Amino acid sequence: MFKRTLMVLLVVVAIASLVGCQPKDAEPAATEDWKIGIMTGTVTQNEEEFRMAEQMQEKYGADRILISTYPDRFMQEQETTITNMLEMASDPDVKAIVMVQAVPGTVAAVDKVREIRPDMFFVLGAPQEDPDIITQKGDIILNTDDLGRGPQIAEHAHAMGAEVLVHYSFPRHMSIEFLAQRRQMMKDRAEELGILFVDEDAPDPTGDAGVPGTQQFIMEDVPRKIAQYGPNTAVFGTNCAMQEPLIRQAVEYGGIFPVQCCPSPYHAMPAALGIEVPEEHKGDVVWILGQINDKVCDAGAAGRVATWPAPVNMMFIQAGVEYAIDWINGDITERVDQAALVNIMEGILKEMGVSGSVQLTPYEGTDNYFLYLSDHIIFE
Repeated sequence: MFKRTLMVLLVVVAIASLVGCQPKDAEPAATEDWKIGIMTGTVTQNEEEFRMAEQMQEKYGADRILISTYPDRFMQEQETTITNMLEMASDPDVKAIVMVQAVPGTVAAVDKVREIRPDMFFVLGAPQEDPDIITQKGDIILNTDDLGRGPQIAEHAHAMGAEVLVHYSFPRHMSIEFLAQRRQMMKDRAEELGILFVDEDAPDPTGDAGVPGTQQFIMEDVPRKIAQYGPNTAVFGTNCAMQEPLIRQAVEYGGIFPVQCCPSPYHAMPAALGIEVPEEHKGDVVWILGQINDKVCDAGAAGRVATWPAPVNMMFIQAGVEYAIDWINGDITERVDQAALVNIMEGILKEMGVSGSVQLTPYEGTDNYFLYLSDHIIFE
């Protein structure tokens, strides 16, 4: 512990000797000498995020984009997260830091950087600390609008032709307030649309049967539900382990799969559809969307499988970098410009060949913490 604390102190001293202080709300001076730091999890923790950081580095150059990671054991090694962020901030040309996911330890790390770099611009995505605290630390905060997804999923399933919506979960998840609220909002909206909402208890993957027990139940129950209610039956599950069998069985038995619990073309879809991702296409969203589309259509499931087109955390990194560059260059003149951020995110979707809108809703009582909803992409 002493050694790690000493490392932090040494980095702070080194930065203080290199960097002068500016007020946090100072306007950026347009400069060609800029760099942006990106901090993500490691490849073993979440490969998508690290791959997007690499793509940003490839796009703008290693002389512009610095990449660092927080440790896999971030809960136990928060000093390392602080040290790694301080090391990026020690370069006076680094004008912004984009961190996704903003894991526990982020608040402390930002505070340390602010002590000697109050001018640093922070974009923090997928925060895991108190929202009322994190919103005071970062300039732009991005998170998924999980409650907003409740009615959105029902509406999307209805648009895909669903007459029945089966909600798979288990008591442990339904004891989590926001999951219970999302389910109720989904149910209410489904009933308003004339959709029969069906609750189905599945085995908890942390129970005695483990993940295999949960997956086996889904494999067996989805065909039963489609046989009982007909092919216009949509299935949704609250647990990540459920997604692969849900997709596989919905496709095989002619049901509807509107979206995963964690919307992303990478979440369970490649495995469920038998897609091998070669090294050169890891993190290549356009490529994986094309592969999924081909597999879904070949299986006769066109129009009945969907997801969000861009993995959420990859979107947060890419949009965060682009926003920070515009801020540094003076193209964005206010630290928080919601309209500019929406334009950037919708532009990213257009680059992927996807048309659709981005919804950003400020978290209650804030003007810089945005809850994100994306239009779905339907494979057809």
